[in-house]
Amino acid sequence: MNYGHNLQFGTFITPSNKDPQNTVSLAKRSEELGYDLVTFQDHPYQPAFLDTWTLMSWVAGQTERIHIAANVHNLPLRDPAILARSAASLDQLSNGRLDLALGAGAFWAAIEAMGGRKLSASESVDALTEAIAVIRGLLDVGSGTPFSYDGDYYHLKGAERGPLPLHDIPIWLGAYKPRMLRLIGQKADGWLPSLGYMKPGDLQSGNQIIDKAANEAGRDPREIRRMLNISGQFHAAREGLLQGPASQWVEELLPLIVEDGISTFILMADDMQIMEQFAEEVVPALREAAYEAIPELAHGGVQIRRAEARAKRRQGIDYDHVPASLAHTVIEPGDIDYARVKSTYMRGGAPGIVFQVNNTDEVIDALAFARKHPNLPMGIRSGGHGISGRSTNNGGIIIDLSHMNQIEILDEASRRVRIGPGARWMDVAIALAPYGWGMSSGDYGGVGVGGLATAGGIGWLSRKHGLTIDHVRAVEMVLADGSVVRASEEENADLFWAVRGAGGNFGIVTSFEFEVYDVGNIGWAQLVFDASDAASFLKQWGAAVEAAPRDLTSFLIMGPPRRGQPPIAQVLAVVDSDQPDKIINILQPLANIAPMYDQNVVLTPYTNIIANAQSGYHDGYGEPIAHSGLIEHITPEFARDAAQFIYSGATYFFQIRAVGGAVSDVPPDATAYGYRSANFSIAAMGASHRQIDPAWRQLSRHFKGMYLNFETDQHPDRLQDAFPPQTLERLQALKQQYDPDNVFRDNFNLSPIPEKQ
Repeated sequence: MNYGHNLQFGTFITPSNKDPQNTVSLAKRSEELGYDLVTFQDHPYQPAFLDTWTLMSWVAGQTERIHIAANVHNLPLRDPAILARSAASLDQLSNGRLDLALGAGAFWAAIEAMGGRKLSASESVDALTEAIAVIRGLLDVGSGTPFSYDGDYYHLKGAERGPLPLHDIPIWLGAYKPRMLRLIGQKADGWLPSLGYMKPGDLQSGNQIIDKAANEAGRDPREIRRMLNISGQFHAAREGLLQGPASQWVEELLPLIVEDGISTFILMADDMQIMEQFAEEVVPALREAAYEAIPELAHGGVQIRRAEARAKRRQGIDYDHVPASLAHTVIEPGDIDYARVKSTYMRGGAPGIVFQVNNTDEVIDALAFARKHPNLPMGIRSGGHGISGRSTNNGGIIIDLSHMNQIEILDEASRRVRIGPGARWMDVAIALAPYGWGMSSGDYGGVGVGGLATAGGIGWLSRKHGLTIDHVRAVEMVLADGSVVRASEEENADLFWAVRGAGGNFGIVTSFEFEVYDVGNIGWAQLVFDASDAASFLKQWGAAVEAAPRDLTSFLIMGPPRRGQPPIAQVLAVVDSDQPDKIINILQPLANIAPMYDQNVVLTPYTNIIANAQSGYHDGYGEPIAHSGLIEHITPEFARDAAQFIYSGATYFFQIRAVGGAVSDVPPDATAYGYRSANFSIAAMGASHRQIDPAWRQLSRHFKGMYLNFETDQHPDRLQDAFPPQTLERLQALKQQYDPDNVFRDNFNLSPIPEKQ
């Protein structure tokens, strides 16, 4: 029988140290010829061979596409814990091209001579079984806990898991005897024997043993790829098995595909001419014959998740009926990539399924799937930074837009650009810099475009150029019913109004059109002050900001003083000018507020300020606690209460961002963003609701308005804080029009108001 895997072809090269460059050349030629895999035997006790792991690493660095594996690793001389770390590391460095093939061991005298433990045949299988558990355990980074294992051969006590490989590294076993074959059925991802060691019928009987063991272990036999090392010579006439013309090779290999389920053939040859002839004459013809015999193989074959992965599926999600159009986008809790997508920058999550979509059509299909699960939470994620934590959940659905990150210049004359919701603002700044353009967009380059450009966008140039949403000129978005619309001042104007400030309640924006502006070198100041008199400092800083030209935008950060250290305030400021004297003159009133402990003022491109994002995936944990408010002025009364709040220990992070200026120039009803008269946006974070919530309630009496992106409390009352009454009423009426079933309900939900009869 055939197990439905896509056909693959590889090479098996001797790691000879007599001519190491020839070995490497054969590997590189394998890639050039289109092989999927290059493998090397692993005999660490053999002085005539190069060390296989070193060779694999060297080859990985000189190739780009081909997968690399041993054939097979000598487990008794390769500690599985170190092997797991090495495999994950090389997989990262090679962009996901490392596969693991293991053997229980042979040539025990040579192994013992190298310091390995001599084992009986039975013991070696036991040790291999434990090794698989160790490798899988250490690669299970998503579990989030240290790994311990107490076996007869391997012992780990609280080992940290990882690093996280770039792809789900398969474990293949070289095996012939029944017990090893049963182990493949129970635990492994592939069977890798050599045809030369097998008698007629061995493949069929081996498959039967593997399949029975898989079924008994609750696995689908199709999880296990069937592979085969082959060798032969090309001749003009037939002289034996795989000893003849290319047509004979095709004729003899085809039944192994159709009847025995072999999906990967690995050519054992150190002869480049044989490698070339096999790749050019056998592989294409064999593929064509196989596709004719089994047409579904031409479409990529089947992809079956391991039983261990399926066991981690969450209740209430119809995994088996995910549309075929989304199959390549799905990440489940049991998948290796789950650790990369389950959490956000500040919040630990455990969603039941993540769709990492690539285009509008896939967004439509993912949303349709979500609509069929109305009882599950649904998060829409762009960059995954959001402080409010709404872009992950527990057991629900995530539509991840991070791959929709295109940045396109539409028209240089009008400075019109189109940007995908998954782009990060750091990347946007870099893309715009060659044109001398920029756009204010928060203070952290890792923030995604989608979350910011539908809520507000308070950034380093806000007082000069306004909010991010003030430069949106049009959006394409998928509505709750799956339809796609364009919204602008001319098309669906009411929806366009709502998107700019409350967009998360109305649909999924799949692209934005912005009108950006000229941004050259700017002044960037980082100032550290003595804040012993915090109330006075806050009041004076607020007054200095309001009195400053709009070229200045400043943020202030404070926290409770550390033990044994004086209280400090960190003031960050941008001056939109490339004139050093002007920059210093504008900053001077800030510098005069209090004694300074440190200062750094530079003339720099905007990209250098916003290029501050962490690399890698988000691995937040716990639930962030953050509160937000808008205020028109830093009054003495607010400054006093804010100082008391900061020093109470209720917050570990307190920030004030300057708004006002150009933000206030926009009419208050022009967008859904509320309370444009505010000159300052206040945000605070805490570790305990018990501490921060009552203290914040005391401070909130000074506020008029709130910025949703900095608020984690999703109580319905917060909507009344965020939007003026007329704005809120209009939003709820539009919610009834565009999302009457409240599909987008997990985002500071605007409950639909039925239309008046």
